[in-house]
Amino acid sequence: MNMVNLEVLSENIGKYAKKVGRIAARPVLLLYYVLQSKDTPQKDKLLILSTLAYIVLPTDFLNAKRIPILGWFDEAASLSVAYERVCKNITPAIEAKVEEMLDRWFSEYTYCEIIED
Repeated sequence: MNMVNLEVLSENIGKYAKKVGRIAARPVLLLYYVLQSKDTPQKDKLLILSTLAYIVLPTDFLNAKRIPILGWFDEAASLSVAYERVCKNITPAIEAKVEEMLDRWFSEYTYCEIIED
């Protein structure tokens, strides 16, 4: 994979994450880090790359502004299919990277400890 393309994809994922929030950005980041893993098979990388590009790039088959409910459905469906297919490649190290990145992007949402008397 060309690192320039991954850098552009990473920038777009960051913009996407800020729009959709921490919870919705998590599966996208998981896919991104699975894409970068040397242990991920090429066919899974191609699936992830096409899914991430479709989700974070401005081109859309079903525009959410024109068709409000269906416009989000195509993105959610493509993300679900890709995630289901490659979730076996998610390692504890990838989980840690994702949480670190989410904490950096959404520092105001870090975990808090509740102290009871």
